[in-house]
Amino acid sequence: MYLNKVFVYGNLTRDPELRSLPSGVQVASFSIATNRVWKGKDGSKQESAEFHNIVVFGRQAETSAQYLKKGGSVLVEGRMQTRSWESDGQKKYRTEIVADRVQFGPRSSGGSAPKQSEKTSPETEGNAIDYPEENINPDDIPF
Repeated sequence: MYLNKVFVYGNLTRDPELRSLPSGVQVASFSIATNRVWKGKDGSKQESAEFHNIVVFGRQAETSAQYLKKGGSVLVEGRMQTRSWESDGQKKYRTEIVADRVQFGPRSSGGSAPKQSEKTSPETEGNAIDYPEENINPDDIPF
């Protein structure tokens, strides 16, 4: 039995491009960047970036093109695939990840949740819930 499974989490390097196949199936393509940080032999910080081409089909392609933007983070689960074609008498190759699942990362437009003190009170917003403060002792957790 063989396994071809990829999980990649990174940031989009460009906005997704949405196209349609002759059969009517939607296809979105985009690329994401991942980085790796390590200490070199001399103890200095080293960093390298990898760029991954992603292809998404169907309804996920439509939602990816609609909600993903350059710079946003995304988790992609899929499989590696290399395709080849001939152009100007030369054989060309492209390795890409065909996504089975695309999970959007946190929004970069101030997407953090407001702190308890920043939440609106029930008087100013009719449907807001005022949750009580809870102090949890780590020694009380059974695991």
